[in-house]
Amino acid sequence: MAWKNMICFCSFPNFRGIFQGRVSGEELDAHTIRSHGVTVVRKHRYDWLILLLLVVIVIILNIIHPFYRFVGKDMMTDLKYPMKDNTVPVWAVPMYSVLLPIVVFLVFYFRRRCVYDLHHAILGLLFAVLITGVLTESIKNTVGRPRPDFFWRCFPDGIDNYDKWGNVVCHGEDSIIKEGHKSFPSGHTSLSFTGLGFLSLYLSGKIKAFNRKGHVAKLCIVFLPLLVASLVGISRVDDYWHHWQDVFAGGLLGLVVATFCYLQFFPPPYHTEGWGPYAYFRAQEQSRLNPQLGHPANGPNVQAQEAQALNQETGRYTSSMDDIESGRK
Repeated sequence: MAWKNMICFCSFPNFRGIFQGRVSGEELDAHTIRSHGVTVVRKHRYDWLILLLLVVIVIILNIIHPFYRFVGKDMMTDLKYPMKDNTVPVWAVPMYSVLLPIVVFLVFYFRRRCVYDLHHAILGLLFAVLITGVLTESIKNTVGRPRPDFFWRCFPDGIDNYDKWGNVVCHGEDSIIKEGHKSFPSGHTSLSFTGLGFLSLYLSGKIKAFNRKGHVAKLCIVFLPLLVASLVGISRVDDYWHHWQDVFAGGLLGLVVATFCYLQFFPPPYHTEGWGPYAYFRAQEQSRLNPQLGHPANGPNVQAQEAQALNQETGRYTSSMDDIESGRK
């Protein structure tokens, strides 16, 4: 049964049943980018403004100098690891932690045509990544923990120097020394677990991984993004850019923020309605109460429909009066 569901994952005829729940085609076509996109974005305009503010804060936190913690000679034993290049480049982090999830969101949108799902998934992901960035950089600057390769950042020629208090007197490049005091927590790891953790939660809801039917193949899909994030964290230790505590704290921070931001817009993945955002079900309920809310309100069309309905009512009223006057009623 598990492999049959894996086949359904790639099968368009059964795609709707696995990823969408029981939703009628008319309801799916009612909430698209063209019909409701502007309305949804306008409703969350303040959220997007807060995102821009978070971007500015992250930039400022990257510019300011971290706390230069005391580093004595006896502490250098654990800080003399060689300097290495990043196995996972900095530019690659937003590619797999932001762009990759957005591509997955778009795939589901083109199948379901639900602008609420697309908008809230992207908004929740960006909030998670930026909040994690603010928290990570704030902690980095406040703690100022030296990296495992701090000795060679501080003394690139290998000749160490200390002041009368026993603290290091670095003579390396300022930018490299500054980066050497930003070990805790790991930014690569926190952002990886935020973006890919959010994607894992999103997928678990869409494929109904926790529907109590015991399909292990679905769990493999859910754990794949987390595996990638874990390998990124391990690479940070292997490259001597971080201590293992930095990676552990970064991963925990990223998962917690991703979970909070996901639950802000989506039900828990184990919920019966975990496959869709809260806003979709609210719009569905409003459509039941007032069917006209489920379709785009184009001014001329609505006026024409109202005029037609008025004419029909008037015609029925006139016909009824004629019958009464003629004695048929």
